[in-house]
Amino acid sequence: MDKFNLNKAVGAGIAGTIVMTLFAMMAPLMGMPEMNIPSMLADFMGFPLIVGWLAHFMIGTVLAVGYASVFVRKLPGHPAVKGILFGLIPWFMAQILVNPMMGAGIFAVNTPAPVMMVMGSLAGHVVYGAVVGFVYGSTAQAKTAVV
Repeated sequence: MDKFNLNKAVGAGIAGTIVMTLFAMMAPLMGMPEMNIPSMLADFMGFPLIVGWLAHFMIGTVLAVGYASVFVRKLPGHPAVKGILFGLIPWFMAQILVNPMMGAGIFAVNTPAPVMMVMGSLAGHVVYGAVVGFVYGSTAQAKTAVV
């Protein structure tokens, strides 16, 4: 049985957030709307961009700790599949809670391209979840000595 490993969870959260951020930066090259998450967070909070970056990484890390402490043992499949399934939870929460708070409406209905925004967000959260699941699942295996 795997034991919860805070250091691995934090590392997985940072890795997942980095990859998701890179994906979001490349979104316009793939025909998706710009998804500058740190900028959106900073603008929403009324703080400088650095605070948006810190918030973005804090959220990604806290979500990974939640994944590692609760969901990793409850979800089926390979570590990356578990992470992808988990990634659907923050994606859904973003669509029904975060988007409306930021003025985009439920499922980004108040944006110029709602379907593209929702699909881009889904892709980003799937990428995030896959990386978190893979990194945590590949490195957090409890090692016991056979005597």
